[in-house]
Amino acid sequence: MDIYLVGGAVRDALLGLPVQERDWVVVGATVEEMLAGGYRQVGRDFPVFLHPQTHEEHALARTERKTAPGYRGFEVHAAPDVTLEEDLERRDLTINAMARDDQGRLIDPFGGQADLQAQRLRHVSPAFAEDPVRILRVARFAARLGPLGFSVAPETMDLMRRMVAAGEVDALVPERVWQETERALAGPGPSRFFQVLRECGALAVLFPELDRLYGVPQPPRHHPEVDTGIHTFMVLDQAERLSRDPVVRFAALTHDLGKGNTPRDILPSHHGHEQRGVVLIDQLCDRYRIPNRYRELARLVAGYHGHMHRVFELRSDTLAKTLEGLDAYRRPERVEGILLACEADYRGRTGFEERPYPQADYVRRAHARCLDIQARELVEQGLKGQAITQALRRLRIEALTELKQAHEARAAGDS
Repeated sequence: MDIYLVGGAVRDALLGLPVQERDWVVVGATVEEMLAGGYRQVGRDFPVFLHPQTHEEHALARTERKTAPGYRGFEVHAAPDVTLEEDLERRDLTINAMARDDQGRLIDPFGGQADLQAQRLRHVSPAFAEDPVRILRVARFAARLGPLGFSVAPETMDLMRRMVAAGEVDALVPERVWQETERALAGPGPSRFFQVLRECGALAVLFPELDRLYGVPQPPRHHPEVDTGIHTFMVLDQAERLSRDPVVRFAALTHDLGKGNTPRDILPSHHGHEQRGVVLIDQLCDRYRIPNRYRELARLVAGYHGHMHRVFELRSDTLAKTLEGLDAYRRPERVEGILLACEADYRGRTGFEERPYPQADYVRRAHARCLDIQARELVEQGLKGQAITQALRRLRIEALTELKQAHEARAAGDS
C-alpha cells in the first residue's frame, strides 16, 4: 500500500499556516489489510481508520457516484484499484486536492498550488455540483482565507448559483447547515461567509431572515450606512474585533432581524423591531436546532439592545427592571456577552467604528452594585418571601439612583 498526506495539511503548509490536523489517503489496500495492520475502523459510510500510534485518520482511496439529491445521495466505491488522482478528483476545491508522498514530493494534478498563488478558490471538477454542502464549505474557506486575499473564482460562483437555482441547497439537513455556520462564526471573517452565500443566492434559501434585511432603510441620522443588511454585517465585523466567542457573534448577527418585518408605512422607523426580532430568532434556532446558549443570548440582545444604548436616559427603576429582564442576577456571567454584542451594534455604523461605548462600563458598574446587595442580609433581618423581593428591588433602585446622580454630576463637571 502507498500512504499520502492530503487535504488541509498540505494546503496550510504551503500557505505557511499552522497545520492543525493531518489526514491521509491509503492507496492499494483493503479493509482486511488495514485491520491486520492494527488500524481501527471508524467510518460508517466509507472505510476510515485511525492509525494505531498517532490516531490520525487514514481513509482508503475512494470514488463517489451521485445517486440522489442532497449531500447524502452518494454511492461510495473504495477498493485497491482506486488511484490517488481519482480520489483527489472527488474533492471540492483544487487547493484541497493536493497530496504529498512519503518522500515529501507534492502531487498536484488539478493546479491547486497555482490557485494558492493566485489566491483563488476554484472547484476541481463538475462533480462539485453533486454536493450542496460544498457551497457552505466554499463560503467558509472564503471567510477563513479572505484576510490572505482569497476570493471565489467566477466559474465556481457561477456553478454555485446554478446549484441554488436547481434546488440542491433545499436538500441540506439542518445539522450540517448549522455545523458549517458555527465553524464560520468561530473563525476569521465570519461576515464574508454570509456574503458569499448571498452572492450565490443561498442566503435567501438558508437564512431568509438575514437576506431580507438588504434594502430595508434606517434613519440616516442614526445610521449613515442606511441599509439594514449592510449595517448587520458591519456589526458582525465589529463583534469579530471584540470577541472570539461565536455565541456573541451570533447575537450580534441576529440583533436586528425584526427590521426585516417592519411595516412599510412606518419606514425608516422600526418601532417594535426588538420583539419581532425575538420571534424570528426563535424560528431560526428551531429550524437549525441551534443550541440554547446561542438562542438565549441572541434573544436578550435583540430584546434589550435599545435599552443598553439609552442607558444614561433610563430611570433607575427602569434599569433595575432591565437587569432583571436580562436575568443578570441569576446568570451574571451572561452580561458581558450582551454588552459586547451591544457595543458591536453601536460601532457597526459608518463613522462610528472607533467611537467609545461608555454605556457598557456604566452597565457593568450598575450590575456590580446590584450584585453587592445580598438577599442573605435581608433574611438575617427577618424578612421572608415577597418582602425579600420587594426589599431587594428597592435597595437596587436606590443604588442605581446613587450611581446615576454621580454620573450626572461628573458629566456636568466635565462640561
